[in-house]
Amino acid sequence: MLLSLIFACTAPETSRVALEKAGFTDIDVGGWAPFSCSDEDSFKTSFTAKNSNGQVVDGAVCCGWLKNCTIRF
Repeated sequence: MLLSLIFACTAPETSRVALEKAGFTDIDVGGWAPFSCSDEDSFKTSFTAKNSNGQVVDGAVCCGWLKNCTIRF
């Protein structure tokens, strides 16, 4: 039960699309990132990717029901 709730708090496909639109490549979408986003964000998904400078960054994509996604790293 708890495991299903954790997976329900991620949005892997939405996160991938947001990262691609922002110019990230070699995207590896992870799991739940509970402390990386604000309380207003419903979906908190971790990632590792290359930014536009080719640097590998770790971060989170934070999305809400009534707001766009924000990328934090």
